[in-house]
Amino acid sequence: MVNRLNSYLLGVPFQVRRALTFLADLILIPVSLWVALILLDPAWPQHIGRAAGVFILLTVLTIPLFAQMGLYRAIIRYLGWQAMLVIGGGALLSSLLLWAMMLLTDLMPMSHALPVVYGLTLMVMLGGGRILMWSVLSDRPSGSSIPMVVYGAGAGGRQLVSLLRSGGHYWPVAFFDDSPRLQGRYVEGIEVMDPRDRDMLMKLRSRGVRDVFLCVPSASRAQRRRILNLLEPLSFHIRTVPALDEIISGHARLDEVREIQIEDLLGRGPVPPNEALLEQCIHGKAVLVTGAAGSIGSELCRQIIDLGADKLVLLDHSEFGLYRVEGELRHYLKEQRRKTQLIPLLGSITDQVRMENVFSTYAIHTVYHAAAYKHVPLVEHNPLEGLKGNVFGTYITADCARRHGVSHFVLISTDKAVRPTNVMGASKRLAELVLQAMQQEGGKTVFSMVRFGNVLGSSGSVVPLFHEQIRRGGPLTVTHMEITRFFMTITEAVQLVIQAGAMAEGGDVFVLDMGEPVKIDDLARHMVRLSGLEIRDQNNPDGDIEIVYTGLRPGEKLYEELLIGEDVSGTEHPKIMRAVEEMLPMAELRKRLDVLESAMVKGDQPAVRSILLECVKGYKPGEVIEDRVWVERNDPQPGTAAGVTVH
Repeated sequence: MVNRLNSYLLGVPFQVRRALTFLADLILIPVSLWVALILLDPAWPQHIGRAAGVFILLTVLTIPLFAQMGLYRAIIRYLGWQAMLVIGGGALLSSLLLWAMMLLTDLMPMSHALPVVYGLTLMVMLGGGRILMWSVLSDRPSGSSIPMVVYGAGAGGRQLVSLLRSGGHYWPVAFFDDSPRLQGRYVEGIEVMDPRDRDMLMKLRSRGVRDVFLCVPSASRAQRRRILNLLEPLSFHIRTVPALDEIISGHARLDEVREIQIEDLLGRGPVPPNEALLEQCIHGKAVLVTGAAGSIGSELCRQIIDLGADKLVLLDHSEFGLYRVEGELRHYLKEQRRKTQLIPLLGSITDQVRMENVFSTYAIHTVYHAAAYKHVPLVEHNPLEGLKGNVFGTYITADCARRHGVSHFVLISTDKAVRPTNVMGASKRLAELVLQAMQQEGGKTVFSMVRFGNVLGSSGSVVPLFHEQIRRGGPLTVTHMEITRFFMTITEAVQLVIQAGAMAEGGDVFVLDMGEPVKIDDLARHMVRLSGLEIRDQNNPDGDIEIVYTGLRPGEKLYEELLIGEDVSGTEHPKIMRAVEEMLPMAELRKRLDVLESAMVKGDQPAVRSILLECVKGYKPGEVIEDRVWVERNDPQPGTAAGVTVH
């Protein structure tokens, strides 16, 4: 019945409801005075004739006073403590009016306690009436509302509860908060609970609560990780509101509830960047980013714009990728009110003529070389293309940069270049050797390379794959139960790349501190449970998502390393190390590259492998050559496309 009355009253126009409130106050003011008189003197009605003028005059003077104070502008459905203060102030002023009438006239021969009793009575009646209406008009859960909990009973949490109630899709039934001062109390009409109370968590689960919204926008990543550790075992579907700086800057709204970010799972807190290092090679300069349409390349472009580059040349061989990233960056330029000149160029880093024309035209100061083939199994199946792009493309680009007087050239490398078991890693280490040899030959250009592990959210990352598999209902595919990887956010990785490049002295191999390695199996399980689902296995056959182990892919390692040797030192940045590693003189390297190129032209895979073994220290390929074209030509059973063993 209350729900029906709620729906009916909400359908009445606001002006009508305000008029009804006005009429109610016309009645409640004289009634409050009547009650006050009865409380002080039950026999007072014998003086009713003399007091009638006071009833009328007090009501006539009080109503405009209430209107002036804004009492009739308040929406009862969203009644707050400010409205209660106005009611209290209005009752006080009305009691002062009564006291003045008693002093100036003899119409109300009564104790001077009357204004006090009247004021209190009026405040109770006005406030009580509005609270009664608020209880009828306030938002209520519908039959389809989803019960949920808000983590954080601060100002943001209270605002989120109001937004959720007005929306009706989710209905908050409790707050979680770490503060003992708030636990056990009621905020916005709902109880604040201790999230460490496991029995309470189990009761909420049994009542059908599956969703928890984190509303702790100012919490550090470590604090978020601790919260997730508390809630994850019970498979609540945990989502979060944007960070405080996003809300303040206008880039997000409080009610933009998002899925938990993988950064929150890892609990890794970034180190504030050194602004001087960030700007040193970029501010006011012409910058070239190769592979600009890729995950790392596009983030490099955004940060280069933020750092005030005069000119940004975007180079990529993908037409669609370049079109997409140019559109995003032009919108970003307008949004951030930056004046960097964007120059999108189609082209391949393996095209000598194209690269010559680019460098001779735009007077490039700094190059961030992000263009590369990075997907391990794909490069393993197409090794000649991987080597052509990663090794010879790097050679051509770096050689053009050197001859055209580029100041700084920074190669985006990978942890897979360390003791590689795959062609992709070997090709990236060979690219590093190219830059080291060029630096040794001398010249104006400072060459450096920055080596790091997986970046979160990149096109080849396991994280978006797991999200998609969870969305489809599973299974999640993990290659091996013990496989581990280093992870870092794209934003942090790019900031560190820019700072490392600015510290380079020539031929430097920089290694980023990636923190502790993460087991991919643990990551998959975290993501399932934080989606509000359960792992299906032998111990829980009724679970939601199964994890399937598919076996290591061609060229894949169980774990990655960041250093080849032991000669490593710190830098002025705590997250960046400088490694000193073996290299090849340019004369020797050129000879081997010539032999490699000749073998690639012939499609001689055993010869290619032999040269990689000679050049790349620690390279340990599998026994089977996986090049699909070479296998098809040399397989004794055509059409099987299986790898061919090299004896």
